[in-house]
Amino acid sequence: MTTQHHEILIHAPREHVWRTMLFSPTYERWVATFSEGSRYEGSWDAGSTIRFCGPNGDGMVARIAEHRPAGFVSICHLGMVTDGVEDTTSEAVRAWAPCFENYTFTDEAGGTRVRVDVDVFGTYADWMAQTWPEVLLSLKSVCETPA
Repeated sequence: MTTQHHEILIHAPREHVWRTMLFSPTYERWVATFSEGSRYEGSWDAGSTIRFCGPNGDGMVARIAEHRPAGFVSICHLGMVTDGVEDTTSEAVRAWAPCFENYTFTDEAGGTRVRVDVDVFGTYADWMAQTWPEVLLSLKSVCETPA
């Protein structure tokens, strides 16, 4: 497993970028770049369980390891969700779990720098390297476009 680092400067206040990134309905707008119809179920509170799901409900289950509002979010991915069933113990899941996805928000040049540090494994590394920059551009567009 390796850790990829992606970042972008968004011309909007840190609080706005953080809220746009994590909460509905703007969350669904920027993550559509990963997969149209993506959503989350659960809470962003530290210690809470959260599911990241595609339109059919399949996806990943995680725990919010740490959350400092408008500063830092650490997501600990624990397993997969298939047909509504969480798998955190199979050999396939244990090959990569747990892994982390961290978001850091810092003030910079009248805007907000968003840094994403994400653990990647296997064949997902290339896809993540290509997709995260596109996703961050989508987040930037959602954050910088007046509502």
